[in-house]
Amino acid sequence: MKQRRVFSVNDVTAAETAVAAARSAGADDGDVSLIARSDIELRQIHDDRINVESDLVPAALRGAAGGGAMGLLAGLAAITVPAVGITVAGVALLTLAGAAVGSWSSALIGSTVPNPIRRQFEAEIEAGRILVVVDVDTGQLPRIEAALAAAGARELPFEATSALS
Repeated sequence: MKQRRVFSVNDVTAAETAVAAARSAGADDGDVSLIARSDIELRQIHDDRINVESDLVPAALRGAAGGGAMGLLAGLAAITVPAVGITVAGVALLTLAGAAVGSWSSALIGSTVPNPIRRQFEAEIEAGRILVVVDVDTGQLPRIEAALAAAGARELPFEATSALS
């Protein structure tokens, strides 16, 4: 399972040093990304490094669960009324339809919501600092954290399991 950690550096040069340190400590290239103010991201950070996550996937999963539950409840309520004529297969179809609609609508909303890191560290980003985000296996964490600290990156208070890792 991968863990997500966030570090802060003062400029693009320090961010490049931190990325190189994380990679030399064993982090895969795709497991290290950067978050910065939009003007810094557009001019100074390579597109492959920019973390552009939104709340899309978690929102879609929550919507599927909520919509599926509502569809199941609607189907169970409809099956108790004989005049409606809903069968068990109809309940299953209502559950799937509810999950699909819930997933779709939540994904639309979630795609416009910034990711939790941007929300939590908005002040750091607006101050011009660059966030180095690493998603690594739990066993690699101590080595990568030490490498980033030695490179001058300051760890921020954020610990989370990486989504879909």
